[in-house]
Amino acid sequence: MVTCYDASFARIIAHAELDCVLVGDSLGMVVQGRESTLPVTLDEIIYHTNMVRRGAKDIPIISDLPFMSYHSSVGDAISSAGRIMKETSADAVKLEGASDFNLSVIHRLREIGIPVMGHLGLTPQSFHVLGGYKVQGKSKEDQEKLIRDALNLEAAGAFSVVLEMVPANVAKEITTQLQIPTIGIGAGKYVDGQVLVLYDLLGMNPEFTPKFLKKYMNLYQTILESMKQYKRDVETETFPNEENSF
Repeated sequence: MVTCYDASFARIIAHAELDCVLVGDSLGMVVQGRESTLPVTLDEIIYHTNMVRRGAKDIPIISDLPFMSYHSSVGDAISSAGRIMKETSADAVKLEGASDFNLSVIHRLREIGIPVMGHLGLTPQSFHVLGGYKVQGKSKEDQEKLIRDALNLEAAGAFSVVLEMVPANVAKEITTQLQIPTIGIGAGKYVDGQVLVLYDLLGMNPEFTPKFLKKYMNLYQTILESMKQYKRDVETETFPNEENSF
């Protein structure tokens, strides 16, 4: 699984035959240049989900429920998830955390036919109370809570759970105990699948180098050199040439 936010990249993902796409609220940081995911709106998630679906017509798409789109009441959560499902062709939604309230939201959404993916560990919408973007589940108490939360998500009806930045042994234990798939990001290899932000795995940001990330190419440098060459060609009048003219 990878995150994606537009039709052009979604088309490539479809050709690569990846299993599913996440339209993540990470778009706030990745494509909007914000400091966190918190400002992302439901309308923006819907907008980007529609773009991704146009590029990837046959791949399952999961869309994030953004911050404060499901926190006030179960009714608000139903309305937000319902808008995503009705106004896009998303196949499921994702929400963060396993509070009693969130579990009731998942249970109710499942009742009305909306599949829900859970998300534990580093939950970016809660980074303020987690002390920033850092590994979760280091203490024995926190590890036990992660396991309980994962089991509760499954019991509430989640069809899968993302485990972000948790120790590999904890992710392994959760994966062993759950019947639903676990998707890791910074959670080691003993999970059922992996997710990365598309721009990160392509090496678009040279300053972003977390331990869990593998950059499969240095697209930043490739694009930079292409732009420089384009500028040189225009300035020296080697572009456009006869081949590029009518």
